[in-house]
Parts: sequence; structure tokens; C-alpha cells
Amino acid sequence: MKRVSIYSWLLFILILFVWEVLAKQMSELVLPAPSVVVETLIEGLMSGYYTPHIIRTSLEIVIGLFLGSLLGMLTGILMGEVEFIRKLLFPYVIASQAVPKLALAPLFILWFGFGMTSKVVITALICFFPLMENTVTAIQYTDRQKIELFRVLGANRWQTLFKLKIPAGLPSILAGFRVAAVLAVVGAVVGEFIGGSEGLGALIIASQGMMDTPLMFSVLILVTIIGTLIYQIIYLIEQRLFRYKNGS
Repeated sequence: MKRVSIYSWLLFILILFVWEVLAKQMSELVLPAPSVVVETLIEGLMSGYYTPHIIRTSLEIVIGLFLGSLLGMLTGILMGEVEFIRKLLFPYVIASQAVPKLALAPLFILWFGFGMTSKVVITALICFFPLMENTVTAIQYTDRQKIELFRVLGANRWQTLFKLKIPAGLPSILAGFRVAAVLAVVGAVVGEFIGGSEGLGALIIASQGMMDTPLMFSVLILVTIIGTLIYQIIYLIEQRLFRYKNGS
């Protein structure tokens, strides 16, 4: 495991080295060197220039992820448990996911304004489907022998759901949550592309307008860091949860 980690860091250093070499042969407008990007990033963080944008985007990600995941999980449980509702809603859910959220963004901005609400709605809709799909799958494919055992023991539908189906399907549900967490970053930033004066997405558009490529790269690094941190936090919570579950 340690050897794999060392190789990963070596690959990272190699990528930076190749990037630095290529950047020396190009204009900074096309490809800024990593040293220039890091300098821009540190200056922006030290001056507080990035702070309001980081806070705005982070709030949109967290709120959108929470609402989208909550709605996705509840809908997934309902569709997994009730076949009639699953057959009734599933075509509409698929149809809603077939429409690119970027195409709907101007409509959401028209309905909810240029503030945070429209970005939260876009983020929530993007987060909804992975958790809904994984929850439906987890509920549907619970071990039938275990379900029969619960019935023999006299467990009702709710007891079977909360004490067997959801705990047994937790790995699949949490996997969907991890995917949703990554997509939440995409949703918030894309929403800020369309309409917004604050947030990392809006800052990327502003840097494009100013032809400030180092600023654009530094903001992309911030977006990557935020997405990675959220993913790692969820992963650590998942590991602790399974460790507690196995221990008990």
C-alpha cells in the first residue's frame, strides 16, 4: 500500500515536471507554468480574494448535495418498495435525467433568480439520480432468503425495510452518495457559469474574460481540492460506519 502511495506521488511529480517543461515553450496565456499558477493561488488565498467565492460555492455544494441526496434516497426507497410507484415514476425520472442540466440552467435562473437558490436547485437535481438509482437497486436486490427469514420471524414491512434492506444495501447507497458528492461540485460550478457574480464558477468565467489563464488554473485547482475533500470526508465516514457495523 505504501509503495502504491509512493508511486502515486512520483507520478504527480512527473506530471508537474512535464507541465513545467511544456509551459516554458508556450505563452502564459495558453499554458501557465505550475510555479506561476501556485504563486497566483497563494497570493489570492493570502489576500482573501478567493474567500467569498470559496464560501459561496461550498455552501451551494453542501446544500444541493444534502437536498438532492435526501430526495434521491427517499424516492429510491419508495420506488424500491412499491412496484406500482416504480413503474409509474421511472420513465419520468429517466426522461428528466436525459435533459442536460446545463440546458435547464437558464430556465432555473429565470424562475429562481441569479442568487444561490438557482445553483442549489441545479446541484440538487444532478445529485438526485445517482442516489436514487443506487437505492432502488439496493432495495430491489436484497437477499430473498433473508427476506423470507424476516417474514417467518414475524417482521412487518417497515421492520424488514429498516432492519434488513437498508442496512444490507448501505454499501451501494453510500457509493451513490460518493458519486453524488463529486457531481455536486460540477453542478454548483456549472450553475455559476450561466449566471452568477460570486462563486468559483463565476470567477472562472471572469478570468476567461480578463484573459487571465493563471487565475483560471488556480481556481480549477481550488475546485479540485474542494471536490477531493468532500469525497474523502464521505469516504472516511463510510469507513467508520462499516467498522462500527462490523464491530457491533
